[in-house]
Amino acid sequence: MTHIDNGTIHYRDELVRKLIHLFSLSIPIIYYFIPSSTSIAILIGFTIFALIVDGGRFISKSFAKVFYQAFGFLLRKHELDKEKKNLTGATYVLLSALICALIFPKVIFVTAFTILIISDTMAALIGRKFGKRKFLRKSFEGTLSFFISASIVVFFTPKVGDFPMEYVIGFIAAFVGAIIENISYGYADDNLSIPISVGLTMWVLYAIIFPNLEMILQNVPR
Repeated sequence: MTHIDNGTIHYRDELVRKLIHLFSLSIPIIYYFIPSSTSIAILIGFTIFALIVDGGRFISKSFAKVFYQAFGFLLRKHELDKEKKNLTGATYVLLSALICALIFPKVIFVTAFTILIISDTMAALIGRKFGKRKFLRKSFEGTLSFFISASIVVFFTPKVGDFPMEYVIGFIAAFVGAIIENISYGYADDNLSIPISVGLTMWVLYAIIFPNLEMILQNVPR
């Protein structure tokens, strides 16, 4: 069967891109250990800076020249589109982190965002290298690697009370995230769609399974 490769940059550059992506793990780690208000203030600063830098390449030709010389090899085709003026993945990561930090309780944010960083990386690298069977919009191998790695993440991220059902909630959210990562291709940036969909799934399931969720969350660090 034909090898599936949806990438628009060289696989070697994809490795570098995902290595940089993995540094974003510092976001959920730091966020968990410091007050949410402090984290949000920091994220606002970084996000505004990223938006200014990202937008600057479409406004100033001289700045764009320097920007593309430094980072052009890491950008995908849609990120280079001067007509659509799409943001880079790095900017979307910061924007996504800020939105999720504003919406979700801390334990949900940490799980959802860690899944984004770890599992999106695994799906991209495994899917591009070994993807042979098409599943929805991407490869089955890439989507499966997302789900497996996301399920592993669920075992290690913080829980509200370490209830057994919390792991079930995490596994269901991991499955939803895997599907969203797959079908987002070409429609939405998965740096936004993955953590938001995972976080919302977890929050809804927590509310259904734990009716007294608000009381439980009062004891969770914010």
